[in-house]
Amino acid sequence: MSKLGDLGARLHRGEVGYDFIGNRKIWYGLSILITITAIVALAVRGLNMGIEFQGGAVFTTPKTAVSVSQAQEYAEEASGHDAIVQQLGNGSLRIQVGGLDTEQSDKVRSELAKDLSVPEEKIAAELVGPSWGEQIANKAWTGLGVFMILVVIYLAIAFEWRMAVAALIALIHDLTITVGIYSLVGFEVTVGTVIGLLTILGYSLYDTVVVFDSLKEQTKDITKQTRFTYSELANRSINGTLVRSINTTVVALLPVAGLLFIGGGVLGAGMLNDISLSLFVGLAAGAYSSIFIATPLVADLKEREPAIKALRKRVQAKRASAAAKDDGFDGADAETAVVGGQRAAHRGTQEHRG
Repeated sequence: MSKLGDLGARLHRGEVGYDFIGNRKIWYGLSILITITAIVALAVRGLNMGIEFQGGAVFTTPKTAVSVSQAQEYAEEASGHDAIVQQLGNGSLRIQVGGLDTEQSDKVRSELAKDLSVPEEKIAAELVGPSWGEQIANKAWTGLGVFMILVVIYLAIAFEWRMAVAALIALIHDLTITVGIYSLVGFEVTVGTVIGLLTILGYSLYDTVVVFDSLKEQTKDITKQTRFTYSELANRSINGTLVRSINTTVVALLPVAGLLFIGGGVLGAGMLNDISLSLFVGLAAGAYSSIFIATPLVADLKEREPAIKALRKRVQAKRASAAAKDDGFDGADAETAVVGGQRAAHRGTQEHRG
């Protein structure tokens, strides 16, 4: 067995593990900081909406020796609008200019043919109206809303409402971070971006559901035992599925990274950039939130239940009693230790509530 496989087996058996739940305030703080950064970026920089959403024309030229910066200058001079120019893999250029109608598009096409020294009929021009992008955006919002409602209903039935709430918060967290990254890096938001965002919804929940399933199994009849508190079993569930989550995430990220860094970065394929960035960020954020956000939130919500609070007291009292016996205390001292353990448990509950 490989070292990673051996580690996975030891994590699953509970022989080793990291206290994810105990350090949850660190992860909450980190996530809040990242989320605030994403929201501020959206408020300040906004999103670089593609031609599909703002309307305009797209010109695709044949192979040319003109540089991207020079072509951008030519396009902006001819149109009087900002232009976005991308070099495609075969040496041709894709030029986007927003806010053009049919007559203006024909004029810009003619000017570009002269400036680039290529035949006008070789430049493909495509006119896009903003209403089409608006329809796509509305349908995407509708799909997102329906998806979230169905997810909450399913998780509430399959698991419980606390897990549904935690999963929904984690999902919103993932989407906010992904959109914030788009704002920060300035990537264009196109139909490919919308497809990528809708695609990551399922991936974002995959690891979360795996951990929840393990947690549900481990906490079955939890109040009938006094070995572990709910938070401890939640922590064991995360550690038990940790290697699996890492493996599946890495395997999913590798081809997406190839699309993003090689297909989009080296080959200059614009659509690959649009869809692969949303997939890459969404997959990474989904794996993070399932471990550091969703499950700790479930533990926090469950620990507020009276039955789970009582369980924590019994577990702590039993451990105090066992510690007293191991230290060789007599009966009276052991009884005092138990009472002290109960008081400590009560204080711990109050601190947790606070």
